[in-house]
Amino acid sequence: MLQFEIKDMTCGHCEARITKALQAASLAARVDVDLPNRRVRVAGLEAQQALAAITAAGYTPEAIAST
Repeated sequence: MLQFEIKDMTCGHCEARITKALQAASLAARVDVDLPNRRVRVAGLEAQQALAAITAAGYTPEAIAST
């Protein structure tokens, strides 16, 4: 599972926009958002696809090591 920190994800609208962008990149994408910690976990996409989708939605993701 991929994990990203998105420091400019600050509200529910941001969460919805990022989730929609990732699911548009792949219908099989599973997205888990931790808004208080500004983290997104994604399964079903390659790292570059996920980064591109989040960036295209207007946010600046940083890949972080999965735990």
